[in-house]
Amino acid sequence: MPDKFDAKKLDLFRKLLLSIKAQINGDIRSMANESEGDQNDKGDLSGHAMHMADVATDMYDREFNLTLASNDREILQKVNAALARIDKGSYGFCLKTGKRIPDQRLKAIPYAEYSLEVQEEMDRKGEK
Repeated sequence: MPDKFDAKKLDLFRKLLLSIKAQINGDIRSMANESEGDQNDKGDLSGHAMHMADVATDMYDREFNLTLASNDREILQKVNAALARIDKGSYGFCLKTGKRIPDQRLKAIPYAEYSLEVQEEMDRKGEK
C-alpha cells in the first residue's frame, strides 16, 4: 500500500478515535440513565391522569433519544472498525479504491472509510 502513515500520525488518529469512542459511550450511558430516571418519575402522586400533550412529549423525547442512540452506535461501530484498521496497518485507505484518504478528511472524520469522492458517489446512489 502506498503512503502508509508514520507511527506518530497513527498514534494521533488512534487517540482521536479513542476520544470519540469515550464520548459516545458517555452519551449512550447518559441517555440510558435519563431514560431510567424518566421511567422512575412516571408515578403521578396527584391521582390525576397525565395530560395527553405530556404523554406525546414524553413519547417524542423517547423516540428522539432512541434515534440518537442508534446513530451513536453506528458511529461507534465505524470507530471500532477504524481502530482495527490501525492495528492491521490499513487505516487511512479508501475501502473501495484502496487510495489514501487525505489527512484533512481523516482529521474531520477520523473513522472515514471512503475518500470524499467515493462517499459522495455512494450518497448520490443511496448506498451505505
